Amino acid sequence: MKKLVIASIATLALVTAASAAVNGKACAACHGQAFEKAAMGKSKVVKDMTHAEIEATLLGYKNKPGFGHSPMKGAMAGQVKKYSDADLKAFSQTVGK
Repeated sequence: MKKLVIASIATLALVTAASAAVNGKACAACHGQAFEKAAMGKSKVVKDMTHAEIEATLLGYKNKPGFGHSPMKGAMAGQVKKYSDADLKAFSQTVGK
């Protein structure tokens, strides 16, 4: 019984961690499958940005209400607010250059 409880708790922890991670597929509608598009014809092309630029931009959208002069800040703030800073930092290392 004890092993079953421990296994259940571990499974729940893994599911929670996996669901918290950024879903890059959701980004594809605007940014393209390979992040090759300027979203809505206004954003930078993400595949051409460095990991550091992507991280700074995502965290800026989330944590700085008046972030920069980006034409995308209104749309992106709503997209990133559900993720932790750690999730956004980890995701930024998976895209760009």
